[in-house]
Amino acid sequence: MLPGMATTPRKQREVERRHALILDHARRMLLERGYLGLTMDRLAAATEYSKGTLYEHFSCKEEVVIALVIETAGVRAGLFERAARLEGRPRERMVAIGEAIEVFVHLHPDHFKSEQVIRATSVRDKTSPARQEELARCELRCMTAATGIVRDAVAAGDLTLPADMTPEELTFGLWATSCGVFSIVAGGFDLAALGVPDPIATYHRTVDRLLDGLGWQPLASAWDYDAVQARVRAEVFPEEWARLAGGPALPVALATAPAAGPRPARAGRGA
Repeated sequence: MLPGMATTPRKQREVERRHALILDHARRMLLERGYLGLTMDRLAAATEYSKGTLYEHFSCKEEVVIALVIETAGVRAGLFERAARLEGRPRERMVAIGEAIEVFVHLHPDHFKSEQVIRATSVRDKTSPARQEELARCELRCMTAATGIVRDAVAAGDLTLPADMTPEELTFGLWATSCGVFSIVAGGFDLAALGVPDPIATYHRTVDRLLDGLGWQPLASAWDYDAVQARVRAEVFPEEWARLAGGPALPVALATAPAAGPRPARAGRGA
């Protein structure tokens, strides 16, 4: 419930519907016009609500932007937590985290644009401490899910971290890499012209080689992580990939992909 607003169930549903409508219009406006083109006047015109009504929900446009980020960051956290529950070895579960990121980017391409805006100090400082804390909680959920996998790998003997690296630091490095890659991809750059025709496959290979360099077992050269990826898509994110494919759930052949095992021929996904 929004603070200080409706109390009856019917009124609360109306408030929530209005809140969602404002954010839907704001998301489109931010994508089409950019941060400077998102104004409360334009938002009022687009939603056909008075500015007074908008201010009942958001005190300024910066609050609108951080609300957009929180909304999708919560979705991302949920995807991470589902990925972390995959049955399998820790590195297979980390592959599932990579799939969670990819699903999220495909389904919410607007998130990185909003997130880049809110990272600017001049914008973030205008948002409320309550919303900043809510966003931090969403990010902590992601970090907790991924760091738990690293800790499980260490406990299982699949990974021995360097003496000067903690599980949190490795997770941060992987997180920073993925955020950087997908922010660039979402930015619409002509990466093929820069010699990177398939940035997602490049990202997967880079992470595989980083984890191989740390000795995280099983190594990509010895394990079929393509099969793991197929299993994650079929078992963990079937509805999301069906939406992306614009059709029904994954075909039976993919949904019943064989369990991952030794890979004798290929060295890394997308290779």
